[in-house]
Amino acid sequence: MTSAHTTNAQAPSSLATSFARVLHADGPDPERKAKLELYSWLVGQWEMDVTTILEDGSTHAGHGEIHAGWILQGRAIQDVWMIPRLMQRRLGIEQLPGAGNWYGTTLRIYDPNLDAWRILWNDPATDVFTQQTGRARDRDIVQEGPDPRGGSMRWTFSEIEPTSFHWTAERSLDNENWRKEVDIRARRM
Repeated sequence: MTSAHTTNAQAPSSLATSFARVLHADGPDPERKAKLELYSWLVGQWEMDVTTILEDGSTHAGHGEIHAGWILQGRAIQDVWMIPRLMQRRLGIEQLPGAGNWYGTTLRIYDPNLDAWRILWNDPATDVFTQQTGRARDRDIVQEGPDPRGGSMRWTFSEIEPTSFHWTAERSLDNENWRKEVDIRARRM
């Protein structure tokens, strides 16, 4: 019996090998390397100290980690952000108030037609999906887009160094008055 059943039985093993091979890339696409440099520094592993700021002004601190790499023939970067860190997750550490229990992924895809990056964040752990546009603003990188709760969001990478960066998440209902919701200090692992 050499039917589709036999072929399907072999598919998961070959699919797993094939999927990783076709998703991951060793580096940026050489033809777009100059434009891809905006986020290239993010590739690698990071640990982060996270502070959430609730609407009443109270703050909560926690820790997390980020893993980022080149994908899709080096034309995009994908990362995973998690709070708490992977080891703490296994121990059942509680959620961080205001941020929740992140375990999501970002696709950062350079769009030559926009001369900007399309940012897609999806976190099934907290049921959040956002779309943003990312661009350089002086030495910072600013990602902006609609907030799924209403209003707008702005996520900013600043103080970018080879071994550290600062990241903030802000929200506005009127695009004039911004309230910081998350403040992250990350260090390369």
